[in-house]
Amino acid sequence: MPQPSEPLPTLKKYFGFDGFLDAQEEVVDQILSGQDGLVVMPTGGGKSLCYQLPAMCLSGVTLVVSPLIALMKDQVDALLEKGIPATMINSTLSWDEQRQRIDQMKRGEFKLVYIAPERFRVAAFMEALKQVEISLFAVDEAHCLSQWGHDFRPEYMKLGRALEQIGRPQAIALTATATPVVRKDILEVLALREPFETVSGFSRPNLSLSIVEVEKHKVKHERLKKVVAKWKTGIVYCSTRKRVEEVGELLHSWGIKSIAYHGGMTPDERDRTQNIFISKQADVAVATNAFGMGIDRSDVRFVLHYEVPGSIEAYYQEAGRAGRDGEAAYCELLFNYADTRTQEFFIEGANPGYQTIADVYQFLQNDADANFEVQRTIDEIKEGAEVKNGMAVGSAIGILMRNGYAERFDISGKRMKGTRLLKPDQALNIDRHALEEKERRDREKLDSMVHFCYGQQCRQQAILEYFGEDDAQTCGTCDICINAFGGSAREPADEDELLIVRKALSGVARMSRKVNGRWEGIFGRGRIVQMLMGSKSQEIKRVRLDELSTHGILKDCGTAYLNELFRSLQKAGLVFTQRGEFPLMTLTPQGEKVMLGKSSCRLVWPEQHQSSPVKESEMIIEEFGFDGQLYDQLRDLRQQLAQRERVPPYQIFPNKTLEYFTRLRPKTMAAGMRIKGVGEVKAEKYLQAFVDTIVAFD
Repeated sequence: MPQPSEPLPTLKKYFGFDGFLDAQEEVVDQILSGQDGLVVMPTGGGKSLCYQLPAMCLSGVTLVVSPLIALMKDQVDALLEKGIPATMINSTLSWDEQRQRIDQMKRGEFKLVYIAPERFRVAAFMEALKQVEISLFAVDEAHCLSQWGHDFRPEYMKLGRALEQIGRPQAIALTATATPVVRKDILEVLALREPFETVSGFSRPNLSLSIVEVEKHKVKHERLKKVVAKWKTGIVYCSTRKRVEEVGELLHSWGIKSIAYHGGMTPDERDRTQNIFISKQADVAVATNAFGMGIDRSDVRFVLHYEVPGSIEAYYQEAGRAGRDGEAAYCELLFNYADTRTQEFFIEGANPGYQTIADVYQFLQNDADANFEVQRTIDEIKEGAEVKNGMAVGSAIGILMRNGYAERFDISGKRMKGTRLLKPDQALNIDRHALEEKERRDREKLDSMVHFCYGQQCRQQAILEYFGEDDAQTCGTCDICINAFGGSAREPADEDELLIVRKALSGVARMSRKVNGRWEGIFGRGRIVQMLMGSKSQEIKRVRLDELSTHGILKDCGTAYLNELFRSLQKAGLVFTQRGEFPLMTLTPQGEKVMLGKSSCRLVWPEQHQSSPVKESEMIIEEFGFDGQLYDQLRDLRQQLAQRERVPPYQIFPNKTLEYFTRLRPKTMAAGMRIKGVGEVKAEKYLQAFVDTIVAFD
């Protein structure tokens, strides 16, 4: 076997660089030594060079598995500009065109060939590859082959078998985001031989990460306008096609040069639209999550998530498309808990239950022709199998394919695929436990994402710890690091303060349950506070919460203090509000450690609580002065809110509560919540406006 050429002269000749970026040299040396390997390198860290440079040093051809046609084209065009012989093979080419390029590969005319993963399912293609000298098999975006990854692609699962069929050449897997579980999966699926692992870190110090809690779309529009005005060039990620079109129209109405990109467009439309953005004919791209994978536009100055993504992996990979030139860039996520419902829908669609899979399989069996083929659209199968979620039908077919029950094929003359049954007479036998485990992990990822949004820990540090870095440092540039609220966080001043936290967390634990080592909530924050205050209401007694050992253990703190304390505990990552029809509070793993005395905490402490809080019934309200002018201002404010909410004014606050506001003049949310008529729900919706009016009046 000929010795590979020296990397540094080749690096200078073809790529124009005099030296390597961090970790690149180590990876290139290990590849050129003949080792299999796994490379995890952050976006913008020069991951592509890690296989492109060895490809030019080795004698044969390097095959690069890539998930998106647009990504392939972008990479191939860039290589051709450097004078590197490269091409791609995917479904956009006819078989004659593919065969022609394979013949060129046999003659050694290409050094890099980008291939779509589904090509490895074609027997004729695999046979042809056996006649090609393959020096390196590189799997880009390797997280796609793990079902625990955030962008699982079923066609990636067969790459391990494909490697065996073509003679097991040296293989390298590369990705920008992978948890330890995903990395383990990559190694096992590809069956890499004594591989090296290089994890060069996930830190992106040039990115400033920020999360803004928003209630209404109007606020989202305002934030979007400010971000675009300040940062000019960037990507806006939306969860659905409908939202992409809505936001795209909004930007157009503002006179912003923008493009909209989503899966409902034809391949030609997507390519054309993407090229407009890459060629800098548009400043802003509004897109669903597929957009940007591998996109090489270095001047993306912002990434704005219009809705919450389904996982931290997805969020960080998308955020990482900003600032690829190493210059400062800004990433903002507009967080509204209600947006998690969209991600819930996606999880349901990606995880069809066994019965749904069985229903789809039964329909395919009933509808198949003499060749065991079904020429039906996904919508037709959805209707015929009586499945509510159309996305679940596609997922069910994917599971049937992975288990060898079906395959997809192109229908001549139609822009759709058919389904061919491979075991038409066999009963369905699919691992139900694996289905349930995948859904559990997907939901756990969404939980982690929501926890991240509510958290009060440095954003960059929290992400790095999520990816397994134990010694992560604070970034100093995220909203938590620079925000005054986050900056005032501190450890308990004494044992008494720590004891209050541990008692509060103990109360949450008593009102939760632990399933398979994981905490699950049963009650909401309001009920937990009632129990800790020692309430003897019928709601408490009916479910026997008055019998808990923690009943009343924090009654001296007061309801307002406890409500503020739990908000701080949530922001500090010690408790967590689960999604669903009702917001149920439970412990996080870190919260459990603090409760058990195994760890301390840093949080923003509420105003000093009173040892004997004044009860509303004991207030002698007349002792406080009444100001008619302030009362009129508060009444006018109530009228404005009532018109906005389209409810009677008394549903905002009754007159008696306005009188209490006027006499007691609360200057903080905590003080306002001690006033009669101010419940937790109304406080969150309306109280701040009244407090602000009182502060301004005085």
